[in-house]
Amino acid sequence: MHFLHRSMPRRTVLKGMGATLALPFLEAMLPTLRAADKPVRRFQAFYTPNGMAMEYWTPKTEGADFEMTPVLEPLAPYRDQMTVFSGLRASWNYIHAGASSCFLTGTPRGGKTEIEIIADVSIDQLMARHFAKETQLASLELSMDQPANPGACTGVLSCAYTHTISWRSSTQPLPMEWNPRSVFEKLFGDSGTTDPKLREARLQQHKSILDSVNEKIARLKKELGPGDQSRVNEYTEAIRDVELRIQRAEEQKDIQLPTIDQPQGAPAVFEDHLALMLDMQMLAFHSDLTRVISFMISKEQSARAYPQIGVAEAHHPLSHHNDIPELVEKMSHINKYHTTLFSQYLKRLRATPDGDGSLLDHMMILYGSGISNSNRHAADNLPQLLVGGGSGQLKGTRHLKFQPTSNANLLVAIMEKMGVPVEKVGGSNGKIAL
Repeated sequence: MHFLHRSMPRRTVLKGMGATLALPFLEAMLPTLRAADKPVRRFQAFYTPNGMAMEYWTPKTEGADFEMTPVLEPLAPYRDQMTVFSGLRASWNYIHAGASSCFLTGTPRGGKTEIEIIADVSIDQLMARHFAKETQLASLELSMDQPANPGACTGVLSCAYTHTISWRSSTQPLPMEWNPRSVFEKLFGDSGTTDPKLREARLQQHKSILDSVNEKIARLKKELGPGDQSRVNEYTEAIRDVELRIQRAEEQKDIQLPTIDQPQGAPAVFEDHLALMLDMQMLAFHSDLTRVISFMISKEQSARAYPQIGVAEAHHPLSHHNDIPELVEKMSHINKYHTTLFSQYLKRLRATPDGDGSLLDHMMILYGSGISNSNRHAADNLPQLLVGGGSGQLKGTRHLKFQPTSNANLLVAIMEKMGVPVEKVGGSNGKIAL
């Protein structure tokens, strides 16, 4: 990527941990991009847990004239780039484990014990393999919650199912990073700043260390038998991944970024933490450091309460509302609060120039949950939507209602629109028309 001019000479500090946050910075500080010959396509998953108050989500009419229901109302400004789905069902219906693990994998299977961890490759990771040669990071996997991978979290199954939506392989769930400090290091290294001189010096230091490690491994392998050499080769795969990241960072070192200091950690206030996480996602997209991000605004079975909007009850227990109208309405307030926060993110994406349009014009964002009626852990009629222009690949202003069909068929269609067509995802048996 090449820039027409420098960003505004304003220093932005992201401190976190209760300190004042100098936000937002991206609209004012990010430089303008030259229109690309071929628009870049970007994908984001934005996951919300514990199902939905469906009567407050689902439009009653189909097609272009659908009404903006109470939960969807905050997204009204993006109606022209939004498609709402009805009739999708999860391929693997196992309470919360099936909800999050099916969202991007469409898997029809899962484990049966705490230590049996099985699903399918998620579409974000299929895209990551495709775009890895273009960007410094193949993908980012982010969450607002700390991981708790050991033990059982949902029924008798591993916490890995409820704490991620990204799967590198059928047996390798990817951890979701929750600490803004660590996200910064993934994007910009551990120099503590985006200052180009300091980043360059740190890159050279890392290269020197890797060169030394590779020399020692080469000498070690000469002394090992075939079995041990195979084990060492598995280790060197991780080193090659680091080398590739350094190579991509060197190729992109001329990208001009606003000078940002590394966050100190995760702020205690939910909205401040979220602002930091979304800021770095926007910066990663706009700087083309990655084109694939998966984000969980909260994990399945989250017990977070939202007293700031008048809901003191913990989210997960409230989702088991026994269809009591007052409790369903409270549940809808959480659902609407999530779409409100999502709408604020979309506003910034639309306001950020990218090529011949905006970031939102060149993105495809899958928003929603892997459960519909949370009281029943229902896996049918999933509350999901797509928003963004998809670099000209997506229409908007639509409510598409299907005869019950696997969400895996939607995932196949998304892959095609992203320019990475596949024959099958998880338990798909076709693809829906987008």
